[in-house]
Amino acid sequence: MEPNHTDVSNSCHRRKRIIVALTGATGAILGIKTLIALRQLNVETHLVMSKWAESTIKYETEYTPPNVRALADHVYSNHDMAAPIASGSYRVDGMIVVPCSMKSLAAINVGYCDDLISRAADVVLKERRKLVLVTRECPLSGIHLQNMLSVTQHGAIIFPPVPAFYNRPSSLEDVADHTVGRMLDLFDLDTGGFERWNGFQKE
Repeated sequence: MEPNHTDVSNSCHRRKRIIVALTGATGAILGIKTLIALRQLNVETHLVMSKWAESTIKYETEYTPPNVRALADHVYSNHDMAAPIASGSYRVDGMIVVPCSMKSLAAINVGYCDDLISRAADVVLKERRKLVLVTRECPLSGIHLQNMLSVTQHGAIIFPPVPAFYNRPSSLEDVADHTVGRMLDLFDLDTGGFERWNGFQKE
């Protein structure tokens, strides 16, 4: 059978493709700003939001779920287990769960794929692609820490959204922009929207 050179060419030249999942943990603005940053970087985004993510968006931000969905290139129901991103044959460059609840962390860690978020994350891990979990909880129990250690050993990256203070943020927006920039560094994407550490500066 002759190879389809058109498909090969399209694969080589397609836009970078990232799955973005929002769960019900606090910090919905981080997921929203991630979508905005990826759009500015011309990255193709595939969005999944849990039911509680939608509630948190309305409670914590000025956005509505339809506003957030409009920021993505492709949107899927969390119940759609037949979505393209549920299969390893669908090529993506990685996935970020932001924010990631402890429930989602636990499901991903044990491979309990009862919704699209956990299934897509499971696929990313099994295909040896990059999975970043922006875990939001404080303080952490032994169960949380065990799940974080275990999922890291399986190939995921745990990224607690810990603020930096060397850049002297003047607002929560500064903190969020810096955090999102550092998250996307893990995908070799530079937002250019935050100050990087450059050593102590002489007076």
